[in-house]
Amino acid sequence: MNPQAKLISISSLLLGTTITISSNHWMMAWTGLEINTLAILPLISKPHHPRAIEAATKYFLVQAAASTLLLFSSTTNALLTGQWDITQLTHPTSCLLLTTAISIKLGLVPFH
Repeated sequence: MNPQAKLISISSLLLGTTITISSNHWMMAWTGLEINTLAILPLISKPHHPRAIEAATKYFLVQAAASTLLLFSSTTNALLTGQWDITQLTHPTSCLLLTTAISIKLGLVPFH
């Protein structure tokens, strides 16, 4: 991999993680997670082998589904409670959807 491309990928990973950790709003947290997803894809598919490309495609599809679930959870919470803030997640349905989305993104046991 080109050194400049590797530097940009690593910088994007750090930027996405920083944005996600420091956000107070759902959209900023989602933006940081998407930056991380897009930054890791070139690193996964670095060895130009069909299995690496397949793994990167599967990773992208699973992460996109989890991101959609995360946005649906935040929208449901905003619809039911009127709050877009991360700390105001009070409705049980929104909590369950968010927990599922984060579990998929982390690759926890039932979703690995």
